[in-house]
Amino acid sequence: MTALGADLRRGPFRAGERVQLTDPKGRLHTIVLAPGKQFHTHRGHLLHDDLIGRPDGSTVTNTTGVEYLALRPLLPDYVMSMPRGAAVVYPKDAGQIITMADVFPGAVVVEAGVGSGALAMSLLRAVGEEGRLWSFERREDFADIAMANVRLFFGTDHPAWTVTVGDLVERLPGTVEDGTVDRVVLDMLAPWECLDVVHAALAPGGLLICYVATTTQLSRVGEAMRAHGGFTEPSAWESLVRGWHLEGLAVRPEHRMHGHTGFLITTRRLADGVTPPLRKRRPAKGAYGSSGEGEADDDGAPDDDPVSTGETAEEEWTAEDLGERVPSAKRVRRVRRAVTQTSAPPSL
Repeated sequence: MTALGADLRRGPFRAGERVQLTDPKGRLHTIVLAPGKQFHTHRGHLLHDDLIGRPDGSTVTNTTGVEYLALRPLLPDYVMSMPRGAAVVYPKDAGQIITMADVFPGAVVVEAGVGSGALAMSLLRAVGEEGRLWSFERREDFADIAMANVRLFFGTDHPAWTVTVGDLVERLPGTVEDGTVDRVVLDMLAPWECLDVVHAALAPGGLLICYVATTTQLSRVGEAMRAHGGFTEPSAWESLVRGWHLEGLAVRPEHRMHGHTGFLITTRRLADGVTPPLRKRRPAKGAYGSSGEGEADDDGAPDDDPVSTGETAEEEWTAEDLGERVPSAKRVRRVRRAVTQTSAPPSL
């Protein structure tokens, strides 16, 4: 049996497929093949019909003699060029999530929020058709865009994927049975608000990984994980990717790089009734504030820090508070309309 979407990655180009064209200067152009249509630039045009039926990795010449290399876009290419409402998880971070969270074929995974569907594609590839991905998204318009993007990528609705519109804290307990989830991925403003329901859903030894944008979020979710008592000591990191220029003897780092996109933090669910071992390394003086209040006790946690004592702050965080660029409602409506109208699977 052929794996879902494999037919769309092999064979000659077909109408309805996305094709990535590379010009002599290395610039990329992504088009959707359609009989009778043309691809225009200021340096001439080429016919889609000249590509339909050609093998992957072919070249095509436009009306002014400019030669283009035609290839099927890879998953990272598709993610970076697809229509989006919310910001996407960059491929470098998606790869870290799949590997460091050990998302395996057949796994049961919970994801919140779904955004534009970029991470869901990587998760679905990892769990396969025998696994299960439960995605939660508060905004219906973002959920529609994500489902259309994923449908376009796989060529049909993925059988392992279920998208639920609503808040994770409210909807997760009624969606999955306690102790049945292998991995949880949280990409949201305040993941510390979800720790109780995530702990209940995870099987013992299950892993939680959070993707956050700022050090403030990272600190708060890390302290909340420690204070919860049902998780192991968290581990946090970020990845930076720098390309290299390769031309003869001119081998050097690129002037531009993919710098900070977000932090990743992981922890594992402890078995019921297990108390995590005490931290042997005490925090440095001032780690929880410069005043005398909130100094760490013998366990290494501050006495009156609201996160460590399980208290919940009253303020509600917004994307604007964290410096994120929020798409306008008009733009989201336009993207939602465009992508849902073109999400029919390509003809085979």
